[in-house]
Amino acid sequence: MTGVPASATGGTGRPAPRGKLGAAAVNQASLWNIANILTMIRLVLVPGFVVLLLQDGGHDPAWRAWAWAAFAVAMITDVFDGHLARTYNLVTDFGKIADPIADKAIMAAGLICLSSLGDLPWWVTAVILARELGITLMRFWVIRHGVIPASRGGKMKTLAQGTAVGMYVLALVGPLATLRWWVMAVAVVLTVVTGLDYVRQAVVLRRRGLAAERAAAAETAGSTAGGTSGGTETR
Repeated sequence: MTGVPASATGGTGRPAPRGKLGAAAVNQASLWNIANILTMIRLVLVPGFVVLLLQDGGHDPAWRAWAWAAFAVAMITDVFDGHLARTYNLVTDFGKIADPIADKAIMAAGLICLSSLGDLPWWVTAVILARELGITLMRFWVIRHGVIPASRGGKMKTLAQGTAVGMYVLALVGPLATLRWWVMAVAVVLTVVTGLDYVRQAVVLRRRGLAAERAAAAETAGSTAGGTSGGTETR
């Protein structure tokens, strides 16, 4: 048995087309779907990643290689869980909340640990975390007016941050150690530039939303006044 009622398959008993679920099946998307499981794995990996990275004072190449593996798995699950949720209609309230938390938790853990070990300047960590927290709060600030979509620049920023942090987690020396500095510099620039662009989008979105609300209020007031005036003339 598939556990999916006939109503979800159009009443014919045949399964729905692959990758497309009927409305009834969508409503039955449970907490224990593959997208949410990947998100949960990423959340569990955060403390494991921190423990591995800080083993033996945080400078043992072998432990840092294991920490890099945990970080890499977390980044890979980040790529797939959202794609699976959208493709197979597995979006849940838990996923909407847990996914961004997991994303920021693994990145924040990596940045803070690297700075505490002296491998990464604290100002870099402060800039990146301040941007991520600020944009998250700003999204809530304008959410009643609309949603700010993820931009291509934002996706490039995420890729650059993940690559840079991953390179810093590994005990690299020589030219690779120099290369990771440049990758992190690119990540910081993208972090700042995309952050400013999101602020611009939020301001424009809020202004348009407020203007639409004022126009709707004025139209409602005009309709009410017109109805009152018409009613008075017929008395």
